[in-house]
Amino acid sequence: MLKDKLKGAGITAAAIAALALGGTAIAGAAGGGDDDDGTDTPITGPPLDRAKAAALDHTGGGRVTGTEVGDEEGAYEVEVTRADGSQVDVHLDTGFAVIGQGDDRGGDEGETERGSEH
Repeated sequence: MLKDKLKGAGITAAAIAALALGGTAIAGAAGGGDDDDGTDTPITGPPLDRAKAAALDHTGGGRVTGTEVGDEEGAYEVEVTRADGSQVDVHLDTGFAVIGQGDDRGGDEGETERGSEH
């Protein structure tokens, strides 16, 4: 009888552990690889002014709605919201030169790199 209770408790513990691991995996997958976990470091000080100017010049205007230091595509990322409401992420190198851009449609289809038509 005690052996059956211990066996049942072991099975229950294993099932709970499997559910916890599965939930963590699902939560990670639902994030879609997006880096919006609140740990992004915004650009500050004089680099912010230079990054904003470069991004707005590249996009032909708009409003800067977010910045990030050291994103995966470059030294700086500047999110610009255009007058039509569309958003574009402008990626800059350490010298504030545009090295690429990506739209915020949720995929890479808007991604361009240096040397491509913008």
